Order: sequence, then C-alpha cells, then structure tokens
Amino acid sequence: MLPDPAQENQLDAESMNNASAKAVKIQRQYYEETASRYDSMHAHEGATDTSITKFVYGMMKMLEVQSVLDVGTATGQAIREITAALPNALVCGVEPVEGLLRRAAENGNITGSLVRATGEALPFADGSFDAVCEFAILHHVERPNSVVAEMLRVARKAVFVCDSNRFGQGSMAARLFKLFLHKAGLWRTFNYIRTGGKGYMITEGDGLAYSYSVYDSLKLIQLWADRVILIPSETGKKKLSWLHPLLNSGGVIVYAIREGQ
Repeated sequence: MLPDPAQENQLDAESMNNASAKAVKIQRQYYEETASRYDSMHAHEGATDTSITKFVYGMMKMLEVQSVLDVGTATGQAIREITAALPNALVCGVEPVEGLLRRAAENGNITGSLVRATGEALPFADGSFDAVCEFAILHHVERPNSVVAEMLRVARKAVFVCDSNRFGQGSMAARLFKLFLHKAGLWRTFNYIRTGGKGYMITEGDGLAYSYSVYDSLKLIQLWADRVILIPSETGKKKLSWLHPLLNSGGVIVYAIREGQ
C-alpha cells in the first residue's frame, strides 16, 4: 500500500509541533532555575545596556508617549526604568515565565502592570499602546516575526526592537559568509545542519537561543512604519564600513515610527 501523503504531512506537522514545544519547555525551565540571578547574569548585555535603554526612553519622551508595553519583561527591570523616565505614562509588561514574574514582585518592579502572556499572543486590542518595546528576547523565539507582528498590531506610534544581529558577530569572514548564505537563501539549511537539526543552541549564560538578526524582521517592520531608524547597540571601536551597522554591530536597535498618530 502506498503511503498517504496527507497522513505523512500530519505526522511531520505533529513532529515539528512536539519539537517546538520541547524547545519552549527547555527555555522556560532555564529561566525558572535562573530567575533569582537573572538580573546579575544579564546586566550588561548589548541590547539592555543602560546607555542603550536611556536612548530608547529618550525617544519615547520625544514622541510624548503616554503608554508603553514591554514584551518579555522578565523581572520587570525595564518597567521600573520606563516608569522613572515617563512617570505619567501607563507602563505594562508581559512575561510567560512564572518564576521571573515572582522575582519581579520580590524586587518591587511592579509599579506598572504585569501580565502573564506570550509575545506571540498579546492579550490586547489593536493600537492599545503608544509604544511597544522588546529587549533581547526575539533570539529566544523560534518564530520571532510572530512576536514582531503582534508588537506592531498593538502599537500606535512606535515600536522598538533591541536585539541581536548575527551578521555583525564573529570574524569579518564569518560575517560575510553568513550574509552570503542569507542572500542565497541557504542560511536556514546551513543553520539546521550546524545545530544538529534542532535549529537552536543551548548555553549556560543564555539558555536556549536561535540564530536571529533584527534584519530578519526589517521588511515586516517597514510595512508598518513611516520611518525606520537603525542604531548599533554594541559598544567598542570597530572599523566601520558602508554596511554599518549590518556588519559592524552584534546588536542593533530598530526604531520604527508611525507619524501623525
């Protein structure tokens, strides 16, 4: 008897869903176990460096933002900082990991509202917030553009994506090689092979993480925004090129604005 293609496709989909669910479980377990030391472990990451976050909050002030959503707020440190920078604004954060939410309460970072939810399914109506931001969470998501799409949906004025940029990491030869593979449509295949079919890597300092660049989400963001500004978030002197910050910064801030809102 010949195999049923429909049944095979269903089995493949179930296998992929099981693999995705396993990856989510691994990552959330990692954050549950490291919640008590989360802030010290991630204190000076490029996308969450104080000099970077102050810039983001300054842009929010310039736009006269009155409401902010922080997606993947973890222990709520960003909520505390945004509230200090914008004392009259409504500030809300979403986070799916219970241990991190408990830590946020213990740290007193609940001056705004905290909601247990995922970035892929934000429990808010369209255009609920003037500004929506994320700090270094998208490289932990298998389908980061599903989160970006939700951020754009609930935003009115601005979206800030502060995350990693694979094309600005490693030696210059490695950076050019990754860019070539991406342009040739071969990056996903290469990444699948190098991760042993998992699609992700696991490290002690960052848990489960996927290969991600903010440039993977740029087209989606550009369709929403009237203006998009790219800002390197990695500090240190580097030899610049015309491809800055694409090939010169391991982290990039995407500042997307809808004018006249």
